[in-house]
Parts: sequence; C-alpha cells; structure tokens
Amino acid sequence: MSRCRIQAVNGHENAGRRETVSIILPLFLFMLTAFTTVIAGAFLDGVNPLKHPVGLLRGVPFSASLLFILGAHEMGHYFASRRHGTPSSLPFFIPGPPIPPMIGTFGAVIKAKSPITTRNALVDIGAAGPLAGFIAAVIITAWGIRLSHVGAKPSGEAVNLGASLIFKSLSYLTFGRIPDGSELFLHPVGFAGWAGLYITFINLMPIGQSDGGHVCYAVLGRAVSISAVLSLALLGVFIWQGWLVWGVLAAAAAGIRHPPVVDGHVPISGRRKAISVAAMAVFALTFMPMPFYIG
Repeated sequence: MSRCRIQAVNGHENAGRRETVSIILPLFLFMLTAFTTVIAGAFLDGVNPLKHPVGLLRGVPFSASLLFILGAHEMGHYFASRRHGTPSSLPFFIPGPPIPPMIGTFGAVIKAKSPITTRNALVDIGAAGPLAGFIAAVIITAWGIRLSHVGAKPSGEAVNLGASLIFKSLSYLTFGRIPDGSELFLHPVGFAGWAGLYITFINLMPIGQSDGGHVCYAVLGRAVSISAVLSLALLGVFIWQGWLVWGVLAAAAAGIRHPPVVDGHVPISGRRKAISVAAMAVFALTFMPMPFYIG
C-alpha cells in the first residue's frame, strides 16, 4: 500500500516537472524572439541599437505587431487541436538574426502529440492558424499603412517589396492611387503586417503537411501536393527564382505526401468544405508573384 502511494506521488511529481518544462522552453523562446525582433524593428526604424541601446524602444512596435500575428496563427492551431482532443505543445517561437534584411525570427510552430483522427479535424486544425493569423495581419497591415507615407521615389536601384491583392486593397483604401514617380514608404508596423500576410501565404501552400497541405489533403486528396510543387518550379523558372528555393524548403520541411488520417472513412462535412474555400480564398488574397525585386 505504501509503495503504491509513493509511486503515485512520484508519478504526479514527474508529470509536474514535465509540465513545468513544457512551459519554460516556449516562454524562454518567446522572450528571446521578442528581444531579437525588437532589435530588428529598431534597425527598420533607422536606429542602430548596437550603437544606441536606448533606440531599442523604437523596435517595440514592430516586434509587438509581428509577435501578435505569429501568436494569433499558432494559438489558432492550439485551440483547434484542443477542441478536437488532439494534444499539442504550446507555440515555440523561433528566434532569428536581427540584422537587416532579416526580421529577428523564423516564425513559430506547435507540435502535435498524437495523430489527427478525421478529415474534419484536419481541416479545422490546419485552417485555424492561417485564418486567425490572416485576420491579425490585416488589422496590423491596415494600422501600419496608416502610419506610413507616400513620397517621391528615390533614384537608383533598391530592394522593393511585392504586393498581394489584400495589401494593394488596404493601401488603396488609405492613399488611393499612388501617382507615378511616388511610392509607399512603409512604417515598421506596416512591414510587420506585410510579413504576416506573406507568412500566411507560405503556410497555406498546399504541400505535404503544411497548413494548406492539411486542408487540401482532407478535401481533394494527395495529388494536390505534387501539383503545387510543380507549380512552384514553374513560377521559379518564369517569374521569380526564389520560388525554386521555397519549393525545395517546403518539400523538405513538410514533405510531399500527406499521411492518412486515422478514421479516413468519416465523410467531410459541408462546414469544413466552406472553411477550406475560405482558406484557399486567403491563399489567393495573400499571393504575390514576386515578393522581393530589384527596381
């Protein structure tokens, strides 16, 4: 009897330690990513925080905006997973180099701790992140564009950002048609919104076990993933070579084939088909043929 009690106590203690570790690592990575994105934001706002540490405060708006978008995306996955009884980790934010042209982070991920059982659950979990992140990115982008200004286009060549349909629409609602010889100079908050829209598109690419891959596999099957990789290859050859890099990275990270769900015989509901359509609409709204170009 005593031995059983001791084992039970030890079991609770071990579970408590695991729970503590599962919270400490995500929290540490979040704080580290907050620091690196603050540095990146200060550089974007024209301050070198390595020479002027007080200038770090100038990077807070960019950092907070970008982390809000990434956090909304990952928590969308997290709560959808919990709703379907699929255990998952808290979001792991990934810090990155804060020196331009880097933005201080490589994004964030969560880790599923058990297989997803049905295609309905696959749609909900796969789409929840990009849809939540898209809403957050639209809010931040609209706010950031209002903080931006239109000015004379500088002479000489520079790296320019491409514009998705949703970004162009938000810009037009704020400034109208930008005249020839002028261009939009983005505030760091606006750049955080642009980055959030771009990240949403990348996650919705229907390849392997990406978010878009989950959704398309659930509704259309495996053939979509191979078609998407071939499409990226064509875009890379004829439009922007960076798509070749993304195609390789996406195939390596998410794979090309999606594993089957546990209960594949369960039919997909009409509501999940509507969610899939919404996710693909967001995919179209955030697509940009050339995310970066020299001009």
